[in-house]
Amino acid sequence: MSRVRAFVAERQAALQILYRFADAAIVAACGAVVGELLFPHGLRSAAPVHGFITVLCSVSTLLVFPACGLYNSWRGRSRAALAVRTLAAWGAVCMLGLVTAYLMHQSAALSRLWSMGWVLSVAVMLLASRVLLYGMLGSVRVHGINAKRVVILGYGSLGHEMYQRVRNNRGAGYDVAGIYDEGTEQPVPAGVTRLDSLQQVCTFVRNNGVREIWLTLPMAACRDLYDVVSHFRNDLIDIRWVPDVMSVELLGHRFSDFLGLPVIDLNSPPQSGITGLLKGSFDRAFALAALVGLSPLLLLIAVLVKCSSPGTVLFRQARLGMDGRPFHVYKFRTMVQHQDAGSVTQAVRGDARVTRIGAFLRRTSLDELPQFVNVLRGEMSVVGPRPHAIEHNEIYKEVIDRYMLRHRVKPGITGWAQINGFRGQTDTVEKMRKRIEFDIFYICNWSFRLDLQIILRTALHGWTGREAF
Repeated sequence: MSRVRAFVAERQAALQILYRFADAAIVAACGAVVGELLFPHGLRSAAPVHGFITVLCSVSTLLVFPACGLYNSWRGRSRAALAVRTLAAWGAVCMLGLVTAYLMHQSAALSRLWSMGWVLSVAVMLLASRVLLYGMLGSVRVHGINAKRVVILGYGSLGHEMYQRVRNNRGAGYDVAGIYDEGTEQPVPAGVTRLDSLQQVCTFVRNNGVREIWLTLPMAACRDLYDVVSHFRNDLIDIRWVPDVMSVELLGHRFSDFLGLPVIDLNSPPQSGITGLLKGSFDRAFALAALVGLSPLLLLIAVLVKCSSPGTVLFRQARLGMDGRPFHVYKFRTMVQHQDAGSVTQAVRGDARVTRIGAFLRRTSLDELPQFVNVLRGEMSVVGPRPHAIEHNEIYKEVIDRYMLRHRVKPGITGWAQINGFRGQTDTVEKMRKRIEFDIFYICNWSFRLDLQIILRTALHGWTGREAF
């Protein structure tokens, strides 16, 4: 067995070296091909800096790409993440070439057209080669070749999920050989060995060529992790801990570095970090375009509101924003000027306080348009949970589970709950509970595609409805 493993290790090392030189060859070949297409006699007739940069970047890939982890095992890992890392590594190599040309005072001699064609063609070929390689590996691993044998420790809901993912993604190259679930009589899938003790696990792992152990124990059993790691401290196998973070019913989780230590943030909304920055930039650009494009309509509505009854054009009311920060939301005034005596009274159908123009604005949701100013100021988002009156927050947070989680993101002008019919008056706890369910779903499943879908549906038919009055 040891000879077989040594042979496989030597073959994998040789293939990895071949893979590295293949990437270097792609860089050199693309430079030469683009040169043949653009220069009369290829790179030979171009300024010498073109050939020098091509060779420099080709050799640099042998150092930069391994440092970026491009040749590590990507079994079970995101192909999109590999693509991003590949492009980032190639970008670093290009930057090295550009800086070198600048330091040699040769950057002016570089053909911009050749440089652009070379950079883009290399990026395409690097990505294509990886798609082809992992496609071939996947087709081979589906038939059990080059598959890693795995033992799963813990067969609760998370263990079930990991096993099903292995079954549904055979191309990842994993084979679940054994399952350990001490203290239960739960059956394991056919063809998988049931292990009843850690000692039995140790014997099975060492005698059956197991390459990895996956710990899917519940969070309450974390004390058992030390025993598992201790048992296999001298075995040359990979041990993966899959924390059961899904059992904690919060918004989501992400891995990060905190004070130099790896941590798992258990209540992290997806709209954070770089995605939060991108969403905020999109919000402000969209709000600015909306305010400029709709300025004639906004002016007309302001005049009509002013003429409908005495009072201000805009209505301001305190709301809670992201992470509970208070702000004042803007709307066109739709009621006669009045003061609520220490509480907020929701408008009801046929409310005598609503003006005639106000009724139309509320029915069409045009009274919400000034909130683009809130978006421009960074207090709101175009899409997100609708902000409730502070008094309502105090009431519902005590009776609806996870109610306040909606304040982990910016409130929105429109939202997933609103386009699904949960807008207008919430005169019962059940109505509010359903709205919160949709809000939490949106936060947990946020994406730019979902935002665009909500904006489109709002623009087409989301401004009116039976619940708006």
